[in-house]
Amino acid sequence: MKICWANTENFADAEVVVFGVPDESKSHALRKGSSEAPHKIREISNLRDVYKRGSEVSVGLPFEGISRRIYDLGNVARNDAGRTVEKILSAAKVPIAIGGDHSVSTEIIRSVYKIRGPVSLVYFDAHPDFIASAGSYYGSVLADILPCIDLKSSTQIGIRTPEQEEIDSIKRHSLHVVTPLDIMERGIVDVTCEILDRARDNVYVSIDMDAIDPAFAPGVSVPVPLGLQSLEVLHVLKALAKRRITGLDMMEVCPAYDIKDRTSHLASRMIGEVLSSLPNSTA
Repeated sequence: MKICWANTENFADAEVVVFGVPDESKSHALRKGSSEAPHKIREISNLRDVYKRGSEVSVGLPFEGISRRIYDLGNVARNDAGRTVEKILSAAKVPIAIGGDHSVSTEIIRSVYKIRGPVSLVYFDAHPDFIASAGSYYGSVLADILPCIDLKSSTQIGIRTPEQEEIDSIKRHSLHVVTPLDIMERGIVDVTCEILDRARDNVYVSIDMDAIDPAFAPGVSVPVPLGLQSLEVLHVLKALAKRRITGLDMMEVCPAYDIKDRTSHLASRMIGEVLSSLPNSTA
């Protein structure tokens, strides 16, 4: 099954390539099942955003429409995620990955760095994922990719439950963090402008869906109250996409704990909105 936004069957013709990584082998979450997310997000996209009237079939597009050519190449194994991204970037296309636990992003970002150089990272998460004392799992992503990112131009957004080690690492490396309270106090427009001003050309966006409050996204691996609103996340995503992004991943949807597939549908809709906001040339 392909995500409903896919509109070409040819990798060579595509400008954007979607792929799934159904792997949660590096997760320590009590909630299991994030490996089911690539299938469920695609399934719900076709159930909720595809309309049939007799023999006619149409897709419920974002308001701006989607003019980019999108190819869904299916799923790849965790060990192949990095090579897949290298292939996509080397062909001057934009990769969009659907996980899986957030440690999958480690493999992807390392490959973005290999092809494009230092990454301006915009990292949506309730957790900093900055544990250096224990590496190679879903809680050590930032520590594991530290050599690959340009800290001065990167931002973490949605953080609200750091461990002391992570607070110390954030301060030591002067990592820019935006909390949900910051957005409440300053407003999403001001925060978005700040993120855009900091970011450089090689912007990669990584989304742990637990950055969003469980009221909007209940089906995640590690839900945390007091999170971002879905429209706040969307506002930042569309602004980044309009300026141009190197790639994006969507991680940690946990379908078994969702409520009426709301989180999977939200993930698919956000991907569609990003696709609608990409500039005319993605090369």
